[in-house]
Amino acid sequence: MATTTDPSVQTTEDLKAMVLAALEDAKANDVRQLDVRRLTDITDWMVVASGTSTRHVLALADHVRTQVKAQGLSPIGTEGESGSDWVLLDYGDVVVHLMLPDTRGFYDLEGLWDDRLSSVVQLTRERQTDL
Repeated sequence: MATTTDPSVQTTEDLKAMVLAALEDAKANDVRQLDVRRLTDITDWMVVASGTSTRHVLALADHVRTQVKAQGLSPIGTEGESGSDWVLLDYGDVVVHLMLPDTRGFYDLEGLWDDRLSSVVQLTRERQTDL
C-alpha cells in the first residue's frame, strides 16, 4: 500500500473502502471490485467504475483523490486525465479505473481479469513448479 501518515488507514481493505465510498458519493455507475491477488503481484484489488461523461469521469477521479488524500494517502501514479475517457489512479494495493461506458466495454477489464484467467495462471504456475 502507498505510504500514509494517518494511522487509521491500516489495511488494503481500509483503502478500498475509502475508494468505494468516494465513488458512491460521487455517483459512479456500475462499480465493480476485482480481486486480482491470485492473478498478479502488481496489485491486490482493481476497482472499476463508469462515469456518464468525460467531465463526470474527471470529477470521479478528483473526488476519489480528494477523499483518500484527506486520510493522508496520495496515489503512486495517475494516468489518463488529459484524455479523460479512462483515468487510472494507482494506490499500490488498489488500482482504480474510471471510464466512459464505451471505453469500458471495449477494454472489458472485468472479462480480462476473471476466473478463466485465474485458471490459466494457476496451470502455468503448476507447470513451472514441475520443471
